[in-house]
Amino acid sequence: MTIPLDLARIPFVAGLARFGNRAAVITGDTVISYEELAGRVDAVAARLGTTRRLVALAAANDVASLVGYLAALSGGHPLMIVPADKPAALESLIAAYDPDVVMHSGTEKSGTERSGAEATADPVLQERRPGSGHVLYPELALLLSTSGSTGSPKLVRLSQDNVQANAESIAGYLRIGADDRAATTLPMSYCYGLSVINSHLLRGAALALTELSVVDPCFWDLMRRHRVSSFAAVPYTFELLERVGFGAMELPALRYVTQAGGRLAPEKVQHYAELGRRRGWELFVMYGQTEATARMAYLPPQLAVANPSSIGVPVPGGSFRIEPVDGLDSADGPVGELVYSGPNVMLGYARSPEDLALGRTITELRTGDLARCQDNGLYQVVGRRSRFVKIVGLRIDLGQVEAMLAELGITAAAAGSDEKLVVAVEGEHDTKLLAKIVTQGLGLPRAALQMYAVAALPRFSTGKTDYPAVLALADNALADGLPDDGAVTAAGRPAVVRLGTERKTKRPEDARTIFADALERDDIADGDTFVSLGGDSLSYVAASIRLEKALGHLPPDWHVTPVSDLVPREAAPAERRFAPAKRLFAPLESGIVLRALGIILIAATHIGLFHWEGSAHILMAVAGYNFARFQLGGKGGRRLKRQLHSLGRLVIPAMAFIAVAFVLTDRYTVANIFLLNSMIGPEEVTTQWHFWFIEVLVYMLVGLAVLLAVPAVGRLERRFPFAFPLALAGLGLITRYDIVDPGLPHPMPTFWLFAFGWVVARSRTLPQRLLVSALVVLTVPGYFFGDQLRENTVIAGVLVLIWLPTLLVPAVLRRPLGLLASASLYIYLTHWLVYPLFAGASPLLALLASLAAGVAYWALSMRFLGLAERRLGRRRNHSAAAPLMTA
Repeated sequence: MTIPLDLARIPFVAGLARFGNRAAVITGDTVISYEELAGRVDAVAARLGTTRRLVALAAANDVASLVGYLAALSGGHPLMIVPADKPAALESLIAAYDPDVVMHSGTEKSGTERSGAEATADPVLQERRPGSGHVLYPELALLLSTSGSTGSPKLVRLSQDNVQANAESIAGYLRIGADDRAATTLPMSYCYGLSVINSHLLRGAALALTELSVVDPCFWDLMRRHRVSSFAAVPYTFELLERVGFGAMELPALRYVTQAGGRLAPEKVQHYAELGRRRGWELFVMYGQTEATARMAYLPPQLAVANPSSIGVPVPGGSFRIEPVDGLDSADGPVGELVYSGPNVMLGYARSPEDLALGRTITELRTGDLARCQDNGLYQVVGRRSRFVKIVGLRIDLGQVEAMLAELGITAAAAGSDEKLVVAVEGEHDTKLLAKIVTQGLGLPRAALQMYAVAALPRFSTGKTDYPAVLALADNALADGLPDDGAVTAAGRPAVVRLGTERKTKRPEDARTIFADALERDDIADGDTFVSLGGDSLSYVAASIRLEKALGHLPPDWHVTPVSDLVPREAAPAERRFAPAKRLFAPLESGIVLRALGIILIAATHIGLFHWEGSAHILMAVAGYNFARFQLGGKGGRRLKRQLHSLGRLVIPAMAFIAVAFVLTDRYTVANIFLLNSMIGPEEVTTQWHFWFIEVLVYMLVGLAVLLAVPAVGRLERRFPFAFPLALAGLGLITRYDIVDPGLPHPMPTFWLFAFGWVVARSRTLPQRLLVSALVVLTVPGYFFGDQLRENTVIAGVLVLIWLPTLLVPAVLRRPLGLLASASLYIYLTHWLVYPLFAGASPLLALLASLAAGVAYWALSMRFLGLAERRLGRRRNHSAAAPLMTA
């Protein structure tokens, strides 16, 4: 069916060019004007042709996806949108609806900023036929999955008027102006994320396109650098904001934060509304469904503190009515189903390609929510009429969960809340496997599902399923110390379930298991990262090696990637082609390789096996590199606590060992035990200087902890993550060139190398890496008084850190190198006492014994410190609970 383009175009899409040279899109350091955006949209629309066709878009938060989206709307082509990172969803929709054209951005990256040509590329069009194989309703514009049901054949049919009306409504009550800038914190494939795009383009505002998570420090750099005035959040986002210290952040351009995608707890609404009032921004709590093109109600910010459980008032142009439901009246007023009317109500659902020809089949939207209208005119949702729950922004049909398991021949009952989904399966089943099937089918994070095998489903005397008892299974199992996916009786008590005589296979590791083991934590949420959980350079190595094996690859910046995003991926064709080579060689982070090789060279040089100096100074740069990666997350007290925690894991084992060495030998003094020899020890080089590296490193870490604890300095470091350590390196060079005497008798000042490592970790662009490389090449020569091998070793080591994030090593050496890297500081400590015992017999034996002793002391120390931390944590929890217990 063909209609004139001027009738097919949505007004705000057709009017992009009228904003001229104003910034429309900001991605990385690239700014695209409205005029340029309009030109690119028109070009892609021309490629789509004048015959209306059904288009599918695999969308990411990038320019190509945005241009493709707008081009389809501009040409009047009905558009289905799915997430770019869920190929199975795209395949499902292609199979169900047979689109004429498939568009995608041509990139597979996620979670990081794209730059250059990648960031601004046009979409790739895959034409599956020259014309159209469908009859398409003239006003049909968008086909979106219902909240969270990605890949489902049931789609919401939205008209051009729906899209325009809702954009106008949202822009109106948010008072969006041309000077506003919004960060795309939500996927374009999600109706909430799409509404942010539409409402801002309507008013000539700018979009800061990004796929960065709010837990990534780079996201907040973007917010400040581009003066972003708003971002959108779902309830889970606020949990992440608490972890990154959002409340204390300086964001002078932030004007408002919006919340939708599920119910936010009233106490959190009050907290963030009050926080916004103090910090100069507003919180807009909103209510909506995809069926209403995203928004039906909003809570005026000034009413949020006093009415935190309310959804507010209808959006401009919309209205509510309460349809009575028998037996649901209460003392607080009539309760009934909330029904919405307005120009943004969908045309209806589509369940097959034939439905795309349909016009409007509904005129008002029955939300399925039970609500009341309060005396102050605000609406309040009090429950759900149908069996749906909304978890992390995904609407879950509990009946669908039961049907999914019934297809497998399993009798099940599903219950849930806005925090979790609880499923009981009747009989003896592998609940871990079933949980994986359910979560993958729903697109639900694994942590949100709790599944239990029961002897019989709990039922009322009438025979109906007792869903409250199903929901209580999780609480009862938790009270009895039963792990998730355990077996319980119908009454909710632990039960022994024998799985026949089959031999149980070891469960494959995942990121959550690895982090829990490496960090000895059992409270890991989907949004947690290795760094936010307290990971440091000591636990990083072992975790990275296990994670790479579990995932099949090691994502860049995995240590600041949310647990939920660390999932296995299928090997690319090129990777499969080189699979035999990968069995011989495996990638390992260059920092890990440098730590392992460095400690071998240091010990071997001291033993006299061979002579190769310079590794200690490379390790100083690696220490700065790891400091930036692991110790600078969060802010204020949280950051200081993390830094002190890592200091303790270094200082306590060091002091304990040196104290033993002090008792057993006459080489050391009390100053050594307290790591003060560099301050008060002799100027001449004696055995008392054996531990200079650890002493100097501790001084640096203590000094930086104190410095960064100053609020103004902490803010400065977060605002200028590259320039700040570069300036510190410049100050360090003053001591390197003896312009100022640091007052330490020995060794020569090394802080500038530590700072260079910090700068390397903050180098995000090619010019930054080139600058750091040039500084290293210029400043290292002459440091060791003409010892060229030593100077070239340091230069080469730091350049490897800058330019080679990973190195290929023989696969059989991967774990041993990781082990040596983890234990490097402990090997440095212990080898002074170990190697003299064996050096007379064999220098090689002395080296091997030193490495083994260091690894053993590392393992013993980690076990002791982990046990102490757990006991201390329990004691603190007990102390905190005591007043409650005695009250």
